[in-house]
Amino acid sequence: MRRIACSLALACATLGPPAIPSVHAQSSAEAVPQPTLPIVRLQAGIHIIRAELANNDRTRAIGLMGRRALGPNEGMLFVFERKAVHCFWMRNTPLPLSIAFLDDDGRIVDIAQMAPRSDDSHCPSREVRFALEMEQGWFARHGLAPGARLVQPSIFPGQR
Repeated sequence: MRRIACSLALACATLGPPAIPSVHAQSSAEAVPQPTLPIVRLQAGIHIIRAELANNDRTRAIGLMGRRALGPNEGMLFVFERKAVHCFWMRNTPLPLSIAFLDDDGRIVDIAQMAPRSDDSHCPSREVRFALEMEQGWFARHGLAPGARLVQPSIFPGQR
């Protein structure tokens, strides 16, 4: 029995303390922004948007976490494999954002305003495959509302 107790103590000392999720683990995600992603250019009327492309589970999960600012006309385009009611939140995102949910033809379905560091869900009114996050108020300042169309045939299948 003593041998088992010594072996168990040695194993625990070697492995260290058990892994326990902590608030620190969440805050470290905030300190490390998304790695560099491919850029796609979207046309919104006379405006050109430079959007980072988040098109897999990892890049979509990180999104704009940890970002403190976006450049003029810069954002992030989320691309999903299937249409669905894809909802977004702002945990670990210190930057206030506006999000436009987009149809396959690039038309804006809905726009929502998202407060920083919030767990509130922002969802489209119907199934979509695309969402574009921009600095809060960007769509309104550029005269874009639901029904407006963004153009990029290489991204939006309804434009091919």
